[in-house]
Amino acid sequence: MNIAFIGLGNMGAPMARNLLKAGHSLNLFDLNKDILAELAALGGHVSASPREAAKGT
Repeated sequence: MNIAFIGLGNMGAPMARNLLKAGHSLNLFDLNKDILAELAALGGHVSASPREAAKGT
């Protein structure tokens, strides 16, 4: 199952982090490049837009 996270703030980032650590596939979008880099290092796929993140989910 592919999951999209659009918005990785106080709630989204911890949820995404836990899902990635559990082995789920995530498409990610946020304006904050630092959090995107952190989650990409855990295996998340960084998307260029919300539309791209939602595609295929």
